[in-house]
Amino acid sequence: MDRKTVAIVGGSGYAGGEFLRLALGHPGLEVTQVTSRRFAGEFVHLVHPNLRGRTSLKFIPPEKLEPADILVLALPHGAFLEEYERYLGLGKVVLDLSADFRLKDPALYEKYYGRPHPFPEELPRWVYAVPELYRERIRTADRLAGAGCNATATLLALYPLFRAGLLQPRPVFVTLLISTSAAGREAGPASHHPERAGSYRVYKATGHRHTAEVVENLPGRPEVHLTAIATDRVRGILMTAQAFLLDGWSERDVWQAYREAYGQEPFVRIVKQKKGLFRYPDPKVVEGTNYIDIGFELEADTGRLVVISALDNLVKGTAGHALQALNIRMGWPETLGLDFPGFHP
Repeated sequence: MDRKTVAIVGGSGYAGGEFLRLALGHPGLEVTQVTSRRFAGEFVHLVHPNLRGRTSLKFIPPEKLEPADILVLALPHGAFLEEYERYLGLGKVVLDLSADFRLKDPALYEKYYGRPHPFPEELPRWVYAVPELYRERIRTADRLAGAGCNATATLLALYPLFRAGLLQPRPVFVTLLISTSAAGREAGPASHHPERAGSYRVYKATGHRHTAEVVENLPGRPEVHLTAIATDRVRGILMTAQAFLLDGWSERDVWQAYREAYGQEPFVRIVKQKKGLFRYPDPKVVEGTNYIDIGFELEADTGRLVVISALDNLVKGTAGHALQALNIRMGWPETLGLDFPGFHP
Protein backbone atom coordinates (compact mmCIF):
# COMPACT_ATOMS: atom_id res chain seq x y z
CA MET A 1 0.00 0.00 0.00
CA ASP A 2 1.30 3.43 -0.98
CA ARG A 3 1.39 5.42 2.25
CA LYS A 4 0.15 9.02 2.23
CA THR A 5 1.64 11.76 4.38
CA VAL A 6 -0.68 13.41 6.90
CA ALA A 7 -0.33 16.71 8.74
CA ILE A 8 -2.68 17.44 11.64
CA VAL A 9 -3.33 21.08 12.52
CA GLY A 10 -4.51 21.56 16.08
CA GLY A 11 -3.28 18.18 17.24
CA SER A 12 -3.22 18.98 20.96
CA GLY A 13 -7.01 19.05 21.24
CA TYR A 14 -9.28 16.07 21.76
CA ALA A 15 -10.49 15.83 18.14
CA GLY A 16 -7.00 16.22 16.69
CA GLY A 17 -5.57 13.82 19.24
CA GLU A 18 -8.18 11.22 18.39
CA PHE A 19 -7.48 11.49 14.69
CA LEU A 20 -3.76 11.19 15.48
CA ARG A 21 -4.38 8.02 17.50
CA LEU A 22 -6.32 6.45 14.64
CA ALA A 23 -3.88 7.61 11.96
CA LEU A 24 -0.86 6.17 13.78
CA GLY A 25 -2.44 2.71 13.56
CA HIS A 26 -3.47 3.06 9.90
CA PRO A 27 -1.30 1.19 7.37
CA GLY A 28 -1.94 3.72 4.61
CA LEU A 29 -1.03 6.87 6.58
CA GLU A 30 2.24 8.35 7.72
CA VAL A 31 1.79 11.21 10.17
CA THR A 32 4.62 13.65 9.49
CA GLN A 33 3.52 16.83 11.28
CA VAL A 34 1.31 17.76 14.24
CA THR A 35 0.86 21.41 15.14
CA SER A 36 0.22 23.23 18.41
CA ARG A 37 1.20 26.76 19.34
CA ARG A 38 0.96 26.11 23.06
CA PHE A 39 3.01 22.89 23.03
CA ALA A 40 5.39 23.61 20.16
CA GLY A 41 8.66 21.74 20.67
CA GLU A 42 7.15 19.23 23.10
CA PHE A 43 6.67 15.54 22.41
CA VAL A 44 3.15 14.62 21.35
CA HIS A 45 2.90 12.08 24.17
CA LEU A 46 3.26 14.89 26.73
CA VAL A 47 -0.31 15.88 25.84
CA HIS A 48 -1.60 12.49 24.67
CA PRO A 49 -0.05 9.98 27.11
CA ASN A 50 -1.85 7.07 25.44
CA LEU A 51 0.54 7.56 22.51
CA ARG A 52 3.72 6.86 24.49
CA GLY A 53 5.84 4.46 22.45
CA ARG A 54 3.64 4.95 19.37
CA THR A 55 5.33 8.05 18.00
CA SER A 56 8.37 10.24 18.57
CA LEU A 57 6.78 13.26 16.88
CA LYS A 58 7.01 16.69 18.45
CA PHE A 59 4.49 19.46 18.05
CA ILE A 60 5.48 22.24 15.68
CA PRO A 61 3.99 25.75 15.44
CA PRO A 62 1.47 26.06 12.59
CA GLU A 63 3.67 28.66 10.90
CA LYS A 64 6.23 25.92 10.15
CA LEU A 65 3.70 23.59 8.54
CA GLU A 66 4.83 22.10 5.23
CA PRO A 67 2.70 20.55 2.46
CA ALA A 68 1.36 17.00 2.89
CA ASP A 69 -0.79 14.62 0.90
CA ILE A 70 -3.58 14.99 3.44
CA LEU A 71 -4.17 17.98 5.70
CA VAL A 72 -6.44 17.44 8.72
CA LEU A 73 -7.71 20.58 10.43
CA ALA A 74 -8.81 20.14 14.06
CA LEU A 75 -9.06 23.82 14.95
CA PRO A 76 -11.71 25.72 16.92
CA HIS A 77 -14.67 26.83 14.82
CA GLY A 78 -13.75 29.87 12.76
CA ALA A 79 -9.97 29.49 12.97
CA PHE A 80 -9.68 27.80 9.56
CA LEU A 81 -11.57 30.70 7.98
CA GLU A 82 -8.90 33.15 9.13
CA GLU A 83 -6.21 31.41 7.05
CA TYR A 84 -8.35 29.68 4.48
CA GLU A 85 -6.22 30.10 1.35
CA ARG A 86 -2.98 29.21 3.13
CA TYR A 87 -4.28 25.95 4.52
CA LEU A 88 -5.92 24.92 1.25
CA GLY A 89 -2.54 25.13 -0.41
CA LEU A 90 -0.92 22.74 2.07
CA GLY A 91 -2.88 19.57 1.33
CA LYS A 92 -3.94 17.70 -1.79
CA VAL A 93 -6.90 16.46 0.25
CA VAL A 94 -8.14 18.71 3.05
CA LEU A 95 -10.28 17.30 5.87
CA ASP A 96 -11.82 19.87 8.23
CA LEU A 97 -13.20 18.67 11.56
CA SER A 98 -14.70 22.04 12.53
CA ALA A 99 -18.09 23.48 11.59
CA ASP A 100 -16.68 25.98 9.11
CA PHE A 101 -17.81 24.19 5.93
CA ARG A 102 -20.42 21.70 7.08
CA LEU A 103 -23.40 23.70 5.85
CA LYS A 104 -24.25 24.49 2.24
CA ASP A 105 -26.93 27.11 2.97
CA PRO A 106 -25.36 30.49 3.90
CA ALA A 107 -28.59 31.59 5.57
CA LEU A 108 -28.51 28.57 7.90
CA TYR A 109 -24.88 29.30 8.74
CA GLU A 110 -25.66 32.91 9.63
CA LYS A 111 -28.70 31.91 11.70
CA TYR A 112 -26.83 29.39 13.85
CA TYR A 113 -23.32 30.89 13.92
CA GLY A 114 -24.31 34.53 14.30
CA ARG A 115 -22.46 36.01 11.32
CA PRO A 116 -22.41 35.72 7.53
CA HIS A 117 -20.07 33.08 6.16
CA PRO A 118 -16.95 34.85 4.82
CA PHE A 119 -16.66 32.43 1.87
CA PRO A 120 -20.24 31.53 0.83
CA GLU A 121 -19.10 30.75 -2.71
CA GLU A 122 -16.85 27.99 -1.29
CA LEU A 123 -19.57 26.11 0.62
CA PRO A 124 -20.77 23.96 -2.33
CA ARG A 125 -17.21 22.76 -2.94
CA TRP A 126 -17.07 20.92 0.38
CA VAL A 127 -18.61 17.47 0.83
CA TYR A 128 -20.29 16.65 4.15
CA ALA A 129 -18.22 13.66 5.25
CA VAL A 130 -20.96 11.28 6.44
CA PRO A 131 -20.32 8.05 4.53
CA GLU A 132 -23.77 6.58 5.13
CA LEU A 133 -25.35 9.53 3.29
CA TYR A 134 -22.76 10.81 0.82
CA ARG A 135 -20.44 7.92 0.02
CA GLU A 136 -20.44 8.51 -3.75
CA ARG A 137 -19.66 12.21 -3.43
CA ILE A 138 -16.87 11.48 -0.97
CA ARG A 139 -15.09 9.20 -3.48
CA THR A 140 -14.01 12.15 -5.64
CA ALA A 141 -13.90 14.97 -3.08
CA ASP A 142 -10.69 16.83 -2.20
CA ARG A 143 -12.43 18.95 0.45
CA LEU A 144 -14.19 17.03 3.20
CA ALA A 145 -16.13 18.62 6.06
CA GLY A 146 -16.55 16.41 9.12
CA ALA A 147 -19.96 16.38 10.77
CA GLY A 148 -20.83 17.47 14.29
CA CYS A 149 -21.05 14.72 16.89
CA ASN A 150 -24.61 15.54 17.98
CA ALA A 151 -25.65 15.95 14.37
CA THR A 152 -24.23 12.51 13.54
CA ALA A 153 -26.10 10.85 16.40
CA THR A 154 -29.37 12.52 15.38
CA LEU A 155 -29.09 12.48 11.61
CA LEU A 156 -28.17 8.82 11.21
CA ALA A 157 -30.93 7.77 13.60
CA LEU A 158 -33.68 9.72 11.82
CA TYR A 159 -32.60 9.64 8.18
CA PRO A 160 -34.12 6.23 7.22
CA LEU A 161 -37.50 7.22 8.65
CA PHE A 162 -37.72 10.44 6.65
CA ARG A 163 -36.36 8.78 3.53
CA ALA A 164 -39.08 6.14 3.73
CA GLY A 165 -41.81 8.71 4.43
CA LEU A 166 -42.96 6.99 7.63
CA LEU A 167 -43.36 10.00 9.92
CA GLN A 168 -46.22 12.42 10.42
CA PRO A 169 -45.46 16.04 9.40
CA ARG A 170 -45.02 17.08 13.01
CA PRO A 171 -42.01 18.48 14.87
CA VAL A 172 -39.47 15.93 16.08
CA PHE A 173 -38.04 16.59 19.53
CA VAL A 174 -34.54 15.36 20.27
CA THR A 175 -32.75 15.09 23.62
CA LEU A 176 -29.00 14.55 23.71
CA LEU A 177 -27.04 13.42 26.77
CA ILE A 178 -23.51 14.54 26.01
CA SER A 179 -20.12 13.81 27.56
CA THR A 180 -17.52 16.27 28.84
CA SER A 181 -15.02 15.72 26.03
CA ALA A 182 -17.50 17.19 23.54
CA ALA A 183 -16.75 20.60 25.05
CA GLY A 184 -13.10 20.37 23.97
CA ARG A 185 -9.80 20.49 25.79
CA GLU A 186 -9.90 24.05 27.10
CA ALA A 187 -11.10 24.20 30.70
CA GLY A 188 -13.53 26.73 32.14
CA PRO A 189 -15.77 27.27 35.19
CA ALA A 190 -18.40 24.90 33.82
CA SER A 191 -15.86 22.08 33.43
CA HIS A 192 -14.22 22.56 36.85
CA HIS A 193 -14.46 19.17 38.57
CA PRO A 194 -16.41 20.26 41.70
CA GLU A 195 -18.98 21.90 39.43
CA ARG A 196 -19.17 19.19 36.76
CA ALA A 197 -18.88 15.92 38.70
CA GLY A 198 -22.28 14.33 39.27
CA SER A 199 -24.01 17.09 37.32
CA TYR A 200 -26.59 16.78 34.55
CA ARG A 201 -26.84 20.31 33.21
CA VAL A 202 -29.02 21.58 30.39
CA TYR A 203 -26.57 23.75 28.49
CA LYS A 204 -28.45 24.31 25.24
CA ALA A 205 -32.21 24.05 25.63
CA THR A 206 -32.91 25.58 22.21
CA GLY A 207 -30.97 26.73 19.18
CA HIS A 208 -28.20 24.14 19.21
CA ARG A 209 -25.91 24.72 16.24
CA HIS A 210 -25.99 21.11 15.13
CA THR A 211 -29.71 21.53 14.43
CA ALA A 212 -28.71 23.19 11.16
CA GLU A 213 -26.81 20.11 9.97
CA VAL A 214 -29.69 17.82 10.87
CA VAL A 215 -32.32 19.90 9.10
CA GLU A 216 -30.20 20.52 6.01
CA ASN A 217 -29.42 16.84 5.48
CA LEU A 218 -32.75 15.18 6.29
CA PRO A 219 -35.11 14.67 3.34
CA GLY A 220 -37.67 17.47 3.10
CA ARG A 221 -35.94 19.69 5.69
CA PRO A 222 -38.32 18.73 8.53
CA GLU A 223 -38.83 20.63 11.76
CA VAL A 224 -36.42 19.14 14.32
CA HIS A 225 -35.63 20.59 17.75
CA LEU A 226 -32.52 19.66 19.75
CA THR A 227 -31.99 20.00 23.50
CA ALA A 228 -28.50 19.24 24.81
CA ILE A 229 -27.77 18.06 28.35
CA ALA A 230 -24.20 17.86 29.65
CA THR A 231 -23.37 14.81 31.78
CA ASP A 232 -20.20 13.87 33.61
CA ARG A 233 -19.31 10.99 31.27
CA VAL A 234 -15.97 11.52 29.53
CA ARG A 235 -17.03 10.01 26.19
CA GLY A 236 -20.29 9.22 24.48
CA ILE A 237 -23.65 10.58 23.35
CA LEU A 238 -27.07 9.10 24.00
CA MET A 239 -29.75 10.52 21.73
CA THR A 240 -33.50 10.02 22.02
CA ALA A 241 -35.99 11.42 19.51
CA GLN A 242 -39.77 11.60 19.79
CA ALA A 243 -41.69 11.26 16.53
CA PHE A 244 -45.04 9.88 15.32
CA LEU A 245 -45.68 7.30 12.63
CA LEU A 246 -48.26 7.92 9.95
CA ASP A 247 -51.46 5.96 10.37
CA GLY A 248 -51.25 2.50 8.85
CA TRP A 249 -47.52 2.01 9.38
CA SER A 250 -46.16 -0.49 11.87
CA GLU A 251 -42.97 -1.57 13.61
CA ARG A 252 -42.32 -3.92 10.69
CA ASP A 253 -42.16 -0.90 8.37
CA VAL A 254 -39.69 0.82 10.71
CA TRP A 255 -37.49 -2.27 10.66
CA GLN A 256 -37.65 -2.33 6.87
CA ALA A 257 -36.65 1.34 6.61
CA TYR A 258 -33.53 0.77 8.71
CA ARG A 259 -32.60 -2.43 6.88
CA GLU A 260 -32.89 -0.73 3.49
CA ALA A 261 -30.78 2.22 4.60
CA TYR A 262 -28.14 0.45 6.68
CA GLY A 263 -28.23 -3.25 5.87
CA GLN A 264 -24.78 -3.07 4.25
CA GLU A 265 -23.25 -0.38 6.43
CA PRO A 266 -20.15 -1.56 8.32
CA PHE A 267 -20.52 0.81 11.28
CA VAL A 268 -24.28 1.05 11.85
CA ARG A 269 -25.87 -1.55 14.14
CA ILE A 270 -29.59 -1.81 14.77
CA VAL A 271 -30.12 -2.75 18.41
CA LYS A 272 -33.51 -4.08 19.42
CA GLN A 273 -33.46 -7.05 21.76
CA LYS A 274 -36.37 -8.45 23.74
CA LYS A 275 -34.27 -9.53 26.71
CA GLY A 276 -30.96 -8.97 28.41
CA LEU A 277 -29.21 -5.87 29.69
CA PHE A 278 -28.52 -4.38 26.30
CA ARG A 279 -31.96 -3.98 24.76
CA TYR A 280 -31.28 -0.41 23.67
CA PRO A 281 -28.19 1.53 22.53
CA ASP A 282 -25.79 2.47 25.31
CA PRO A 283 -22.77 4.80 24.94
CA LYS A 284 -20.67 2.55 27.15
CA VAL A 285 -20.91 -0.29 24.61
CA VAL A 286 -19.55 1.79 21.72
CA GLU A 287 -16.83 3.66 23.62
CA GLY A 288 -13.63 3.87 21.58
CA THR A 289 -15.31 2.46 18.45
CA ASN A 290 -16.57 3.83 15.14
CA TYR A 291 -19.99 2.24 15.60
CA ILE A 292 -23.30 3.99 15.99
CA ASP A 293 -25.96 1.81 17.59
CA ILE A 294 -29.57 2.68 16.74
CA GLY A 295 -32.74 1.35 18.36
CA PHE A 296 -36.42 2.22 18.54
CA GLU A 297 -39.62 1.49 20.41
CA LEU A 298 -43.15 2.01 19.08
CA GLU A 299 -46.05 2.91 21.34
CA ALA A 300 -48.68 1.11 19.31
CA ASP A 301 -51.82 2.81 20.63
CA THR A 302 -50.54 6.35 19.99
CA GLY A 303 -48.09 5.88 17.10
CA ARG A 304 -45.33 7.53 19.12
CA LEU A 305 -41.94 6.28 17.98
CA VAL A 306 -38.99 6.70 20.31
CA VAL A 307 -35.70 6.49 18.40
CA ILE A 308 -32.46 5.96 20.33
CA SER A 309 -28.84 6.15 19.23
CA ALA A 310 -25.46 5.93 20.94
CA LEU A 311 -21.96 6.72 19.71
CA ASP A 312 -18.54 7.79 20.90
CA ASN A 313 -18.43 11.52 20.24
CA LEU A 314 -14.70 11.52 19.52
CA VAL A 315 -14.71 8.50 17.20
CA LYS A 316 -17.90 7.99 15.17
CA GLY A 317 -18.93 11.52 16.13
CA THR A 318 -15.70 13.16 14.94
CA ALA A 319 -12.37 11.55 14.00
CA GLY A 320 -13.70 8.08 13.20
CA HIS A 321 -16.24 9.02 10.56
CA ALA A 322 -13.65 11.45 9.15
CA LEU A 323 -11.15 8.61 8.74
CA GLN A 324 -13.90 6.40 7.32
CA ALA A 325 -14.58 9.10 4.71
CA LEU A 326 -10.86 9.42 4.01
CA ASN A 327 -10.64 5.67 3.40
CA ILE A 328 -13.39 5.99 0.82
CA ARG A 329 -11.72 8.98 -0.82
CA MET A 330 -8.36 7.18 -1.11
CA GLY A 331 -9.89 3.97 -2.43
CA TRP A 332 -8.95 1.94 0.64
CA PRO A 333 -11.19 -0.55 2.48
CA GLU A 334 -13.70 1.56 4.37
CA THR A 335 -13.06 -0.14 7.69
CA LEU A 336 -9.26 0.18 7.55
CA GLY A 337 -7.90 1.33 10.91
CA LEU A 338 -11.37 1.38 12.45
CA ASP A 339 -12.06 -2.23 13.44
CA PHE A 340 -11.71 -1.87 17.23
CA PRO A 341 -14.81 -3.60 18.70
CA GLY A 342 -14.90 -1.81 22.06
CA PHE A 343 -14.69 -3.08 25.62
CA HIS A 344 -16.91 -5.19 27.84
CA PRO A 345 -17.31 -4.71 30.67
